[in-house]
Amino acid sequence: MKNILILIAFLTTLGIYSQSPVGAWERLYLDENGTEIRSVVVFSEKFQAISMFNSKSGEFIYSNGGTWELNGNMMTEKVEFDTQNSERVGEIVTFKVEISEDKLSLPDSDWHFFRIDDGSPGKLNGAWLMSGRYKNGEKQVRNIDRPRKTMKILSGTRFQWIAYDTEKKEFKGTGGGTYTTVDGKYSEKIEFFSRDISRVGMSLEFNFGIENGDWIHQGKTSKGAPLHEIWTKRKK
Repeated sequence: MKNILILIAFLTTLGIYSQSPVGAWERLYLDENGTEIRSVVVFSEKFQAISMFNSKSGEFIYSNGGTWELNGNMMTEKVEFDTQNSERVGEIVTFKVEISEDKLSLPDSDWHFFRIDDGSPGKLNGAWLMSGRYKNGEKQVRNIDRPRKTMKILSGTRFQWIAYDTEKKEFKGTGGGTYTTVDGKYSEKIEFFSRDISRVGMSLEFNFGIENGDWIHQGKTSKGAPLHEIWTKRKK
């Protein structure tokens, strides 16, 4: 009987640690002033980004992100950007996680995130790098391996874009919220925007398609300017 109980406990623990973090997770909490803060983290297969913002006003507070890998119940991340401490860029951090079907916990900090989605049903889930644009009908490409990056990371329902430079350890800006893909239309609703809080609440719609593995994105920016971008799936 004792051996059976030990086996059950082992299998339960194995189940907790074998779940994938891929998708989107959220944590709601009150700060010292009683303001409700929303913290959302999006995991693609290799990359992650977390953002914190006022859940009511959308005022941006903080973001960090980079690469990740999971070994048992230990997660290792290499920081690529941190909006509060640029010296963390390049740092490798390892910490304990517990992942079940609907909950991701960090036992050492007593933080608990609850699943928003598991990467579906989004057609664009993953991490993408801005790799070019069309200007006056001409295609202009950019090197996605350079330190200066514009990355957009998507789960099944959430998105966040981040502009940063790993070499200079500079953060340029970020924004995010929810998105849908229906009948060739990519639509997003902005929930936070680090550069301009007036963009919060805006809904934008774009034509989109996948061509030779690249995401072609065409419409207008939140300022109303035309845009025709090329995004390439990030691999490293």
